[in-house]
Amino acid sequence: MENDTKKWIYLIILSLVWGSSYILIKKGLVGLTPLQLGAVRITFSTIFLFIIGFKSVFTITRKQWPWIALSALLGTFLPVFLFAYAETEINSSIASILNSLVPLFTMFLGYVIFKIPFTGNQVLGVLMGLAGAGILIFKGAEVNPEQNYLFAGFVVLAALCYAGNANIIKSKLQEVSSKAIAVGNFTVMIIPALIVLYFSGVLELDLSNNIVSESLMYVGVLAVVGTGIAKILFNRLIQISSAVFSTSVTYLIPVIGIFWGLLDGELFTLIHFLGAMVILLGVYLVNRKQKKDRRLSRSS
Repeated sequence: MENDTKKWIYLIILSLVWGSSYILIKKGLVGLTPLQLGAVRITFSTIFLFIIGFKSVFTITRKQWPWIALSALLGTFLPVFLFAYAETEINSSIASILNSLVPLFTMFLGYVIFKIPFTGNQVLGVLMGLAGAGILIFKGAEVNPEQNYLFAGFVVLAALCYAGNANIIKSKLQEVSSKAIAVGNFTVMIIPALIVLYFSGVLELDLSNNIVSESLMYVGVLAVVGTGIAKILFNRLIQISSAVFSTSVTYLIPVIGIFWGLLDGELFTLIHFLGAMVILLGVYLVNRKQKKDRRLSRSS
C-alpha cells in the first residue's frame, strides 16, 4: 500500500480514536482527580507498550534519547494533565475543538525553530481550519455561559506542546521506528508518572465503589487505545507524511468529539455543523499542494 493511501487511513483512524478520547476523559474525571487520571493513564499505557514492544527501545541511540525525552514531555506527559484539568471546567467537545490549534502552532514552530518550509495552501488550510474552530468555539461559549473558559488555556498550551512534539519527531527522530519512539517516550515517563500516582492518592481509592471502578475502566480504554496504540500510529503518520498533515488530524477530532458530546447531552446546532464543514475544507487544502507536487514529479 502506498504511503499516500496509508496516511489517509491513519488520519481517519486517529481522528476516530482521539475524537473519542475527550468523552473518555470526561467520564474518567467522574471518579478521579486530574492528577490521578493523568498518572493512571500514563501507567496503563506504559504497561501495554512494554508488553508489545519493550525490545524496540534498544534500537534508540544515545544521541536520540534526549529528543525522545523531550518528545515524551511535550507529546504526552504535559498534555495528559493539561487536558484533564481543562475538562473539569469545559465540555469535552469544546476541548476537542480547541485542539484544532495544533496545525497552526506546528507550522509556526516548524518554521521558526526547525526551518521547515510551508506552502501557501497549507497556510490557507490552517486558517480555514481555525475559522471553523472559531465558529464552534464562540457558539459553545454562547450556549454554555456557565463554563469557565479560562481553563481553555490549558488546551491551548497542550496544543502548543503537541506542535513541538510533531516537529521533533519529523526533524530529529525520522530514523527511529514509530514503536520505538512510543515505547521510548513511556520509558522516560514511567518514573515521574509513578511518583505523581503515589502522591495523588490513587492507592487510597475504594475500588469497590462503582463510580471509581467505572472511571478506571474508561481510563484503561483511553490509555491502551487512545494513548498506546494511537501514539504508534501518529508517530508513523508523521514519518510518512508531514508534520502539518499529521497534526491536521486535530481538524477531524472536533467532529467526533461533538458527536460523543451530543450523545452525552451536550448541545449541537446547525452552526456547529457549519463549523465542522469548514474544518474539513481546511484539511483538504492542507494536503492539496502536496498532491499537486507529486503529480508534477511523476510526469517529469
